[in-house]
Amino acid sequence: MMLDEQYINGLIEYLKSGQLAEDFEHSAEERRYEILDFLEKVMDLGEIADEVATKIIFKNSQLEAFLSPKSQK
Repeated sequence: MMLDEQYINGLIEYLKSGQLAEDFEHSAEERRYEILDFLEKVMDLGEIADEVATKIIFKNSQLEAFLSPKSQK
């Protein structure tokens, strides 16, 4: 299982503290691209997490049936 709350909390702190922005500002161009790619993956992760959370929370509910692609036929 890949639930590492300590890592996530550290990442949140790194982003909130402004350290990532400072690292970006003082990095070479290649490293800046790496940072931007990383941030894009974090944003993708957030979207996926939102989708999964919604499915988990509303599983076997009337809302799930309403939102299901099968019900939109």
